[in-house]
Amino acid sequence: MITGRRMAAVDENAAALGVPRKQLMESSGNAVARAVRERAEPGDRIVVVAGRGNNGGDAFVAVRFLESYDVTTLLLGRAEAIGTEIARENWAALEAGEYELREVGDASAFQLPEADVIVDAVLGTGISGELREPAATAVRAIDDADATVVSVDVPSGFDAETEDASRAVVADHVVTFHATKPGLADLEATVEVADIGIPAAAERFVGPGDVAVARPTSREGRAYVIGGGPYAGAPALAATAALRGGMELSFVAVPEGIARTVQGYAPDLIVQPYAGEVLTPEAVPGLVETAERYDDVVVLGPGLGAAETTLEGVRAFLESYAGPAVIDAEALDAVGDVDTDATLVCTPNRRELARMGGPEVDDLRDAVDDVEALAAALDCVVLAKGATDVISDGERTRLNRSGTPAMAVGGTGDTLAGLVAALLEEADPFEAACAGAYVNGLAGEALAADGGLGLLAAELADELPAALWGGGDE
Repeated sequence: MITGRRMAAVDENAAALGVPRKQLMESSGNAVARAVRERAEPGDRIVVVAGRGNNGGDAFVAVRFLESYDVTTLLLGRAEAIGTEIARENWAALEAGEYELREVGDASAFQLPEADVIVDAVLGTGISGELREPAATAVRAIDDADATVVSVDVPSGFDAETEDASRAVVADHVVTFHATKPGLADLEATVEVADIGIPAAAERFVGPGDVAVARPTSREGRAYVIGGGPYAGAPALAATAALRGGMELSFVAVPEGIARTVQGYAPDLIVQPYAGEVLTPEAVPGLVETAERYDDVVVLGPGLGAAETTLEGVRAFLESYAGPAVIDAEALDAVGDVDTDATLVCTPNRRELARMGGPEVDDLRDAVDDVEALAAALDCVVLAKGATDVISDGERTRLNRSGTPAMAVGGTGDTLAGLVAALLEEADPFEAACAGAYVNGLAGEALAADGGLGLLAAELADELPAALWGGGDE
């Protein structure tokens, strides 16, 4: 089962794998035509009611496979307003082939011809809320018609996220693509799942579609990086990456002994020193109060070090904090033995993963089930970093192949932690972790293409915007 939102991501991932959407549309349209042929006699009157999106494009393809029928296609809107290039191309093919086509400019002009079978392709999985005209009029007319109704992917007006069918076409048959959608099984219609040739890798591996789902749509939110002590560069890198990922502000809470050093890395950071040389439990109440007062997304761990008093401070923070947090570096050692209400994304490398109770392996692809089991046991998202990253929330698991050996340099994990924090402002934790891993890897690939093995983590942070807002659309 797959939601409409996830299906859009999988379509985009498939295109990145070399299976273009136009090819998928051809397979989808063929499947729709096959369903119509199974329900109609040669010469029957077929009416296709199509919207201007890819749902309509699937129906345009179907028309070419229905030559032995009397077919009329109604387009809701003007042809020049068809929303995607591939749908426009398939409409143009119908025009060139002199098929019976009608454009319906507004609801008052909509008239549904008599039909034996109606192909409902008005709206796909991306709709929510009240139906607008002329779609609302078309849906009512389809329901009033004395004809068999075949819906494309979902009945028009059906919300594939909330499973709300109250505004939807009452279909007799639904041809849905790749996998069934939530709620379709509850309809009275028969539902056919058509295999349209999407490779399994489009779901298994993170790709540009996952970035599109998680990419920030506005600049807002605050990152609150709690780190430093033995090391000053790590928290600065994480905080900078959060800004590069779309955060409005990035605060860094570090021991007072390194505050000036951290501030020296970037004037964009807001440094908040606390007493001492390392994190201790005494500093925790103020840190928690600040994080929760401003509804921050916390990054806990970069540069903290592994002193026992620091781990006690990490445990104390997690026991008191109830918001979203990315846990990295030595702070990961405290996750397994603390009771927390925080929403955690943990980003261990292979050694840290083993210390958390996960598998000890050279290739994480050999331990996918173990990473999933660990995420379930800890009730968090685990982003296990390796040549291939494994990301799991205990139920969903994906692999990320982006990246380069040049990213073995220190600090690239810190940029990843900051980037995931930025994505957490709008995306759910699993989606943020998947997209963050992919984008961080893309940025590394871009740098390695020019500089070989010589990339620096500071350069990686600067490359993140291009990978997040540009590379995600490949």
